[in-house]
Amino acid sequence: MKNLRTWHEILDNLIVDGNHLPISIEDCLELYKNAPQPALSKVARKIRQLHNPGNYVTYLVDRNVNYTNICTINCQFCSFYRPPGHKETYTQSNEQISARIRELEEIGGSRVLMQGGVNPDLPLSYYTDLIKYLQMNHPSIDLDCFSPIEIEGIAEVTGMKTSEVLLHLKNAGLHGLPGGGAEMLVDEVRLDISPKKGSADNWLKVMSEAQNHGLTTSATCVFGFGEEPIHRIQHMERIRSLQCSSLENNGIGFTSFISWPVQLENNSFGRRNRGANRRELGSGPIEYLRQVSISRIFMNNIPHIQASWPTMGIDVAQIALESGADDIGSTMMEENVVSASGTTKVLASEVELQRAIARCGFTPIKRDSDYNHLDTIVCEFEEMNTPVPMKS
Repeated sequence: MKNLRTWHEILDNLIVDGNHLPISIEDCLELYKNAPQPALSKVARKIRQLHNPGNYVTYLVDRNVNYTNICTINCQFCSFYRPPGHKETYTQSNEQISARIRELEEIGGSRVLMQGGVNPDLPLSYYTDLIKYLQMNHPSIDLDCFSPIEIEGIAEVTGMKTSEVLLHLKNAGLHGLPGGGAEMLVDEVRLDISPKKGSADNWLKVMSEAQNHGLTTSATCVFGFGEEPIHRIQHMERIRSLQCSSLENNGIGFTSFISWPVQLENNSFGRRNRGANRRELGSGPIEYLRQVSISRIFMNNIPHIQASWPTMGIDVAQIALESGADDIGSTMMEENVVSASGTTKVLASEVELQRAIARCGFTPIKRDSDYNHLDTIVCEFEEMNTPVPMKS
C-alpha cells in the first residue's frame, strides 16, 4: 500500500532548488481535503513568485462580443442561449461587431474575446469573412474567438475536420481560442450537466489542434455542479497533461488557467430542463479561494493563474491575488453570458482594476492576450499610495 504524505509534508516539498515540482492527484486531494487555507495561500504566493517574479499584477483591456445567442447544445446551467426559431435569437453582422470594436479601440483595448453558440445555420464563410473583415479594419486588436465546442459545431455543419476549420480561421486572421466550454473535463460530471456538449476528449482535442497551429489558448474550470474535489483535480490533471505534451511538441501551450463557480442565481431559462441544475448548486468565496490556491500549486507548467472578478466580485478577486493568482482578468466592456445568470457587476473600467490591484500592494501592468506587458498609464488616486493588505 502506498504511503500517503500529510499536507504538511506535501507543502514543504513543493519547491526544491527554486523549482516548482509537480504533485500527484493523491497529494493534491490531501491538500484539498485537509490543508488549511492560510497554509495553501502562503505556499501559492511563493509559487506565484517563481512563475512571475516581481510585485506586479497584470490586467487586460478587452471586450466580450457574443456574435449569436442561437445554440443547440442546451447546457443546463446556461441562461444566455436561445434555441433556433426562438423569438429572442440574434446573429450580428460584420458591421455591428466592428462598431463594438471601434469603441474598444477608443479606450486603448487590445483584445476581443468573441463567443456565441453552436448555430447550425452559419456556414464556414460567415466566420472566415467576419475574421477577415475585423482583421482588416482593426489590425491592432487580437481576435480570440470561438470556443472548442463552436469549432466542433462549424466542423459538423461543413463536414470538415476540426483541425481544418482551425486552419481556415487562422489563415483568415484568428489569433486564438478562448478557454470556454471546458466546465468540468470529467465525463461523469460533464455529460450530466451538458449531455449534448460532447466528451472531455473532444474539448482537449480541439485545444491541442489549436496549439499545433500556433494559436493562443487558455484553460478554464467551472465548478460547483455537485462534483467532488477529486473531479476538480482530475480536470486539472487533464489540462496539465495536455500542457506538458504541447510544450514539448510546439513550445507553446495554455497561457493561463481560470476557475470560477457556476452561476445559477437567475437561471430561469436553463431551469426549464431537467438535470443537475435542479439542485442547489454553486460555490461561495471560501471554496473559490481554495480552488485558486490549489490550481496554482497543482499547475506547475502553466505560468498564469487568473482571478475571476466578474463571478466573485472585485473584493474576492483581490483576496485571490493573495492566494496565488497573478492576473485580475479583463475589463470586458460588454458581457452577456454571466449576467444572464444573475450576476450584476460584470463590467469594470481600467481605473477600477488598477485601483483593486494597487489596494493589495501590487503594481498594475496592462498586458495583451499573450501576457506581453504593454505601456501602462497608472491612474492617480489616493489608494495607490495607501495600499490595503488583504488577509489570506
